[in-house]
Amino acid sequence: MPRVIHFEISGNDPEKVAEFYRSVFNREITNWDGPEEYWLVTTGDPTTPGINGGIFKPKEPFTRTVNTVDVPNLEDYMDKVKANGGQVVVDKMTIPGVGYLAYCKDVEGANFGIIQADPAAGQSA
Repeated sequence: MPRVIHFEISGNDPEKVAEFYRSVFNREITNWDGPEEYWLVTTGDPTTPGINGGIFKPKEPFTRTVNTVDVPNLEDYMDKVKANGGQVVVDKMTIPGVGYLAYCKDVEGANFGIIQADPAAGQSA
């Protein structure tokens, strides 16, 4: 069954937001060396319940917290979103070494992500 596996918090000054969460919750937060400014948030011991996340600069349509759900087949779930009255707002993208991600809106306009894990994504053969 697909589960929420990642959260994202938007902030105009991601470094300042990262420092806030470090100070309040003692989180490990590191700047990701990718094409977008993005801070990775580790929330605790990976052997206990919980999820990790990220902090990013807001840009439409993502200006609030976004939860991402792990799915076995991204295209199948993009089709399910559309068939049930939702919409895909950012089409399939590759996150190298992680998998494939798309962002959607539900029937009331709430944003969420869907991701298909694939450690070989974006790697050269």
